[in-house]
Amino acid sequence: MEEIRRVARQRRLSVGEWVRQALRAARHQEPVVEAHRKLAAIREAAQYSFPTADIPEMLAEVERGYQE
Repeated sequence: MEEIRRVARQRRLSVGEWVRQALRAARHQEPVVEAHRKLAAIREAAQYSFPTADIPEMLAEVERGYQE
């Protein structure tokens, strides 16, 4: 607890504010969606065959679309 007080004091924060900030930062480091759900979505999408092209060709198609 003394270490927490010291760090909070160095940052000119109350212990409560330091704890709130630390918890917010920890929460932002956690993934929003579990890895197995992400992998399932990728596997499902990989079953489909979508049209694709190399980057220069795709960019040219996009530019042509702007001109129409």
